Amino acid sequence: MSKKKINIVVIGATGYTGLDLVFLLSKHPKANIINLCATQNLGKNISFFDKRIKKKLPKISSLKKIDWSNIDLAFLSLPNGESQKLVKRIYYKYQNIKFIDLSADFRITNLNKYKKSYKKKHGAAKLIKNSIYAISEFVKKDIYKYRIIANPGCYPTSIQIPLIPLIKKRLININNLTIDSKSGYSGAGKNLEKKFTHKNLYHSTFAYNTKYHRHIVEIDQEFKKYTKRNVKFTFNPHILPTFRGILTSIYVELKKGSSSKKLRNELIKYYKKNRFIKILKLNSELGSGNVLNTNNCEISICDTRIRNKIIIFSAIDNLIKGASGQAIQNMNLIYKFPESLGLK
Repeated sequence: MSKKKINIVVIGATGYTGLDLVFLLSKHPKANIINLCATQNLGKNISFFDKRIKKKLPKISSLKKIDWSNIDLAFLSLPNGESQKLVKRIYYKYQNIKFIDLSADFRITNLNKYKKSYKKKHGAAKLIKNSIYAISEFVKKDIYKYRIIANPGCYPTSIQIPLIPLIKKRLININNLTIDSKSGYSGAGKNLEKKFTHKNLYHSTFAYNTKYHRHIVEIDQEFKKYTKRNVKFTFNPHILPTFRGILTSIYVELKKGSSSKKLRNELIKYYKKNRFIKILKLNSELGSGNVLNTNNCEISICDTRIRNKIIIFSAIDNLIKGASGQAIQNMNLIYKFPESLGLK
């Protein structure tokens, strides 16, 4: 392991994801935080926004304060559309810098699909080929070759981790999957009340966007990449009256000769060297409670009363494994640190 610390800037440090990122990085033995940037509250201490952060860190500043020649890694926790502008400006000028982007700006390789989903033309289209979509468990051998890391969405992380190994092994029918995901409201960011205007927001469960949710194109793309086939699925997201955590329920039909036991054994085999993926005993009850404030993904495979119908439950913390924790896991992989360094 390298003795050198990594000089880091966090841009978008005061959002929900940014704060979790700063909190985790403040305890990471290889992270040297040089700048914390935001557009508002300049000059304030980060601990004003998050009392968990005890370490003395740079005050909130604007992008103008960054000396890019001194930075190794930029974490971008910005609204969709903003990272691409910044990366385009800096990518060629400062070739030592790597970027871990927590928005959707470099996740989608098809520009037309990006435009359709995000209602804007991509501003750094030529750089997409220089980026890698990075669920940590799937990119360990290749991630260090790239300077732009597209951190996946939280829902897609909870869906792909249990499904991709099973689809690759052709253990389940891919013509009619039902994916039902429930997330804490932090997944919608600090502008939650502008996005969701329904009554009793913090005291109700709310289903939305079943046909055109932005993450559908991302899930589609990755399924096709790993299986070379079109996976037909419906995706039903819900917001829960809880701050963090995702529970995804995936309803699958077994292929002939397959069984819930075979599914579980395949996941155990696939993830045996991955400490953050926990495969529970068959038919275990599962909630998001165990994974809150961790980088873990817990998976339970359950039989139903219909013989060839199985439910796969998957739980992650949307702000950690679904965002900042996975970003740090990706950082560890890039710099060949122990994968779990700085993560519980």
